Amino acid sequence: MMQQPGAPEPQKKPILVITSQVVRGGISGRGLTFALERIGHDVWFLPTILLPWHPGHGQGTRIVASSGDFAAIADDLASSPKLSEIGGIISGYLGNAEQAHAIAKLVKAVKTANPEAPYLCDPVMGDHVSASGGGLYVPKATAEAIRDELVPLADIVTPNAFELGWLTQRDVESELQALSAARALGNERVLITSSPALRRNAIANLLAGPRGAVAAEHAAIPNPPHGTGDLIAGLFLSNHLEGFDDEEALKRASASVFELVARSVKKEADELLFAEEQQSVVKAMALVTSRRVLETKVRA
Repeated sequence: MMQQPGAPEPQKKPILVITSQVVRGGISGRGLTFALERIGHDVWFLPTILLPWHPGHGQGTRIVASSGDFAAIADDLASSPKLSEIGGIISGYLGNAEQAHAIAKLVKAVKTANPEAPYLCDPVMGDHVSASGGGLYVPKATAEAIRDELVPLADIVTPNAFELGWLTQRDVESELQALSAARALGNERVLITSSPALRRNAIANLLAGPRGAVAAEHAAIPNPPHGTGDLIAGLFLSNHLEGFDDEEALKRASASVFELVARSVKKEADELLFAEEQQSVVKAMALVTSRRVLETKVRA
């Protein structure tokens, strides 16, 4: 993307974020909103649930608005005369299955007001590694609502390897299997976070897009803080809105997440240090390799 010398920086459009809110820590809406605002986006933030901290840090009170109240707020937003200002939408963790319908209505309203606004669905529902040994960490009804009502609307979907396998009912144990499952999902862009890597002790993010597939790899960091999936989804969407091609958008997002994780772990933090290491979000110096991925047919 070329810019004329002396021309003003293009204004970054507001992003609607629909996900959980924690009091302490940088996961989900709290860290994502900070990161997007730090790089120049206004954020409309609709919380789906209020938690004291990430559940991995221990049990805590869960506050979820009634289905009627949540739908009413979503309807208020959908009828806002400012709705056309929104340049993109991200949805993540849901407080219950009923929220999916209200979110779907809101997404459709935004796209009616601004057809160019991409919708990114981060289907937060489970992982290979969790306190219970891996699997869904939301009720099955919530996972099914995300699959049935939100994923089909999305221009971009950002599952981890477990979530992609659950959504497609396919094995996702190799890069080619991940790519085949991503294509089976059918969305324009599918970004698999923590996809199977080719190198040992490495983390890969694999993007299946309309012009082919690309992978970004970097060294794995043991015991990273929570919140990396939320962050890479938001940064990729921002880079996409800014006009970067898929490979550059993925490299930049991956580099920022890798650098922020590395700096946070080095300081023995149990959360991502968004405020202290915010320059990693703005302009990361970490090196991330990228490569085109040859697509072949893989048996499901």
